[in-house]
Amino acid sequence: MKFLLTTLRRFERGLCYTALTALALLPVAIVVARLVFKTGIPDSGGLTSHLLLVIGLMSGMLTTQSREHLSIALIQNFGNDKLKTVFAVINNLLSAFILVMVAVSSVPFIMISLSPPRLIGFIPNQVFALVIPIGYTVMAFRFALQAPLSGKARILPLLTLTLGIIASIPMLAKAIWGFDTPDSVYELTDLFYTVSYYIKMPLLIMLLIAALVGTPLFVVMGGLAIALIQGAGNEIDVVALQVYNTLSQENFIAIPLFTLVGFFLSESKSGTRLVSMFKSLFSWLPGGMIIATVVICAFFTSFTGASGVTILALGGILYSILHDVKYEDKFSEGLLTSAGSIGLLFPPSIPIILVGTATLTNILHIFVGAFIPGLVLVFAIIVFGIVASVKTRIPVSPFKPKEALLAIKAAGFEILLPVLLITGYFSGILSTAEIGGAAVVYIFIVEVVIHRDIKLRDIPRVFAKSVPIIGGVLSILALSQALSYYIVDTQAPENLARWMLNAINSKYLFLLLLNVVLLVVGCLMDIFSAILIVLPLIMPLGEAYGINSVHLLIIFITNLEVGFLTPPVGMNLFLASYRFKKPFVEICRSVFPFLCIQLVVLILVTYIPWFSTFLTQFF
Repeated sequence: MKFLLTTLRRFERGLCYTALTALALLPVAIVVARLVFKTGIPDSGGLTSHLLLVIGLMSGMLTTQSREHLSIALIQNFGNDKLKTVFAVINNLLSAFILVMVAVSSVPFIMISLSPPRLIGFIPNQVFALVIPIGYTVMAFRFALQAPLSGKARILPLLTLTLGIIASIPMLAKAIWGFDTPDSVYELTDLFYTVSYYIKMPLLIMLLIAALVGTPLFVVMGGLAIALIQGAGNEIDVVALQVYNTLSQENFIAIPLFTLVGFFLSESKSGTRLVSMFKSLFSWLPGGMIIATVVICAFFTSFTGASGVTILALGGILYSILHDVKYEDKFSEGLLTSAGSIGLLFPPSIPIILVGTATLTNILHIFVGAFIPGLVLVFAIIVFGIVASVKTRIPVSPFKPKEALLAIKAAGFEILLPVLLITGYFSGILSTAEIGGAAVVYIFIVEVVIHRDIKLRDIPRVFAKSVPIIGGVLSILALSQALSYYIVDTQAPENLARWMLNAINSKYLFLLLLNVVLLVVGCLMDIFSAILIVLPLIMPLGEAYGINSVHLLIIFITNLEVGFLTPPVGMNLFLASYRFKKPFVEICRSVFPFLCIQLVVLILVTYIPWFSTFLTQFF
């Protein structure tokens, strides 16, 4: 049995890694066919988008297996081990229950909504869609088996899965009888909808509490969507529809590909080469290593879209260098924690791509609009670092031209990467999906073939480290889109806009309230969930108050960036505490001056639209 399980897990990982590789290579093949042979690849768009669907569910399965789904996890602050165990049981069983319902609801969706099937290449889209029920079923079983139970309580996972199937009777009936459900069964399903209506509010409260004590955020999003949709008398197979639509969008292909690029960079010696280069270029200046640290962190975060990856991957080496040049540990911890999220405003930022896709806003305009605010934020932190360096008399070293040239030569390929991608994208040669594939192929050649930092046998390790981030993000996108669908369908954004206009006349007061709300959202919710859940509510408000859409989106992203550093649950604070092995409260104190700087920049970006709109007039 153990051998069989090991073989199945290897097959699962191999299939996921193969799909991820194909997702990177196919866009490159499309570009070559278009530019060299002046032709295309039949149905290439459909193939790449449906590969994303496969990767989204399979990476979610692997992330569940490794227990690395994103959560708020306030449970970590509880000292009582028994209480932690109780919450762990509840979180796992609740996750299993909800995901069984999602899996069952996808069956009638595939049978009815995707019928007659459409060929993707030579494969029917229904075959690709089968990964939805399979993926969520596997995730449900894994969550159930991960519940820390013993003795007679071990029956609870089986009971939970059974209850999930029973709760899905309306979807089972639709799968069996379609729209011709027998009267007796129809009465039973009607009873389910009636009960769902009356227990909707208690379920919502329970799910929100569950989110605070560690239930994975993607499960909470799915549970909220199911409770609200079925409580409103609608069929929850729309959840599966939103999963399918979300994970087969070409614009989202950039998310797994740039995440993979980020891990190729972090697992190679590129960080060391970049540090050496910037150290040789700026160490003769007061605060030169501050400049190097901020630029390097921005570079890495712009590719991964996850500031936590930058802290974990580069925190150690940069912390050691800052310590060696006599910076106080407290200052270094605060700088590295805050610098981790700066790159979100620079291309090829995944959150900006997602924001543009979610709001149907020109992604090029958002990138251009974010450039000056990003520079202001970088400049503000660098200036603070230089002032602190001069005040504490940090020693400088003489500039050595030969050493600098050698360092630039060593890091030249990494420095060239963003230049090539930005040129390719802004010139219109590459689409968002194609720059992701080009980036993966380029960085593979650089790190595996040219520098040989990563051996061929080590490539699965790079994939394995990137998959939990990919699975966590795509799982959230898929199910939060279902919740977003409900919010938009109920016209909540428009109703909120009308209420706000009646309650608040001043645009500036609205912007102040928006900042406060988004700071809370940023420290309680990951950026990808916030984009799909909160942004649809905000866009109509911005339009009602006459705020430029690009300006509003830059405010949104900058707010969430600052939210990563906002106590009590800013994500970067927990990651820094883990990386630097320091108490959470101590990290909060170290970050405080940098948080103040980012808040000042946020106010400037919010109340001076010129920062966000000036460059857009030229594009």
